[in-house]
Amino acid sequence: MPEHYPVPLLLKLGVMASIASVLARFNTFKSMLMLENRTLNQRLQLSLWLAVVFGGSVAVGVLMPAYQVANMGLEGSLLAGIVGGYVTGLLSGIMISLPAVIMGDHLAMPLLAGIGVFGGLLRDLAPDPEEIWRFSFFDVSLYRFFKESKYYRRASFHVLFFVGIMVAEAVRQGVNRFAANKAVLDMPAHPLSTAAEYLATIFAVFIPLKIWNNMRNEKKLEEQGRLLAEARLAALASQINPHFLFNTLNSVSSLIRTDPDQARLMVLKLSKVLRRLLRKHEHFSTLRDELSFIDDYLSIEAIRFGEKLRFEKNVAEDTLDMLVPSMLLQPLVENSLKHGLSQKVEGGTIRIRTERAATKLSLLVEDDGEGIPESKLATLLDRGIGVSNVNERLKVLFGNEYRMWIDSQPGCGTRIQIEVPELQIDLSPQQTKNRFAGDPDMAAV
Repeated sequence: MPEHYPVPLLLKLGVMASIASVLARFNTFKSMLMLENRTLNQRLQLSLWLAVVFGGSVAVGVLMPAYQVANMGLEGSLLAGIVGGYVTGLLSGIMISLPAVIMGDHLAMPLLAGIGVFGGLLRDLAPDPEEIWRFSFFDVSLYRFFKESKYYRRASFHVLFFVGIMVAEAVRQGVNRFAANKAVLDMPAHPLSTAAEYLATIFAVFIPLKIWNNMRNEKKLEEQGRLLAEARLAALASQINPHFLFNTLNSVSSLIRTDPDQARLMVLKLSKVLRRLLRKHEHFSTLRDELSFIDDYLSIEAIRFGEKLRFEKNVAEDTLDMLVPSMLLQPLVENSLKHGLSQKVEGGTIRIRTERAATKLSLLVEDDGEGIPESKLATLLDRGIGVSNVNERLKVLFGNEYRMWIDSQPGCGTRIQIEVPELQIDLSPQQTKNRFAGDPDMAAV
């Protein structure tokens, strides 16, 4: 075999790897590849993406015969059918062939359109759409065929896939043999041997499938990470609401016999709080809403504590419309009540302060209760039910971009300070209307 044969083979594979890598950089193209069932409009979009790059490679080969190695018309049409199905393969093949047709090669369009449809047929023969991304070489496919009896259909498809690519290359070589203008479809400068041409086509289909599959796997991992984070947040949020409900119902049960009117008032307050909880479907809400919720929550606790419970707020006006994680403050306030003030005979005060510093929102929850022993303070962020819950949610939402620290001394109270990145919300009148739709109390405001 002449020594120059490996050179165009490697150049051809390099060109295909470059084309596949460039396409994988575009989010729109990535989104198209993530879909298994596409609308007609989505199939047309995918066809246009593939036609632009592979049609460009045909144009390079037609206009500069010395660079015929860059011509990826057949491989691009076959890939379009394999990835997108019949319609995508047909449309891509037609558009990819246009530069050759303009230069007088009228066999290019039926050849590439047919190859695109043939790629769609290979896709339909797959036992599962994911199998097209698991394409392997002939020796591996044969091994699976004979050794993996329980995956007989999968192994058979991979063998068929491999043979199908060779059939496509055989059709191209057959058309070239009888074409009036071979310079358009063939590689006249340094023609590869027949075996090398087949090998080059197989690799030229294999490489983009692997590049795009790696990209798809990365996207899937990102999506799984996002879903896992949402599941963790949902699990953490579900720990908060029953805990609060349990404490409140205990208070109601103790008041039913001693003070029925107060018990009835507490139930009404609780229904209002629960209605607000049921209305929250997002992980974030405005600080204004959170403070309003704290007011409702403390009005319930005030029935239990009476005048022993005092509440002070020092809230900067420019922080009210900033976003915070939903149910962020309530567990901390509840912690102050349960562990700081409930054992203090004379009661005490809970203070909430907010301020905006640079691009951060600073939140402070402070009480003058019993305080936390030093032995427990070191592990509070990991073991304290309410505090650790808040810390875990902040970690899921902000990663390393938040701070949370606790200062406490026995007999002197506790300070919990949180610093989170600044998030803003801008609700238009229509958004506000939609937001409170379905809530008669708020819609009437």
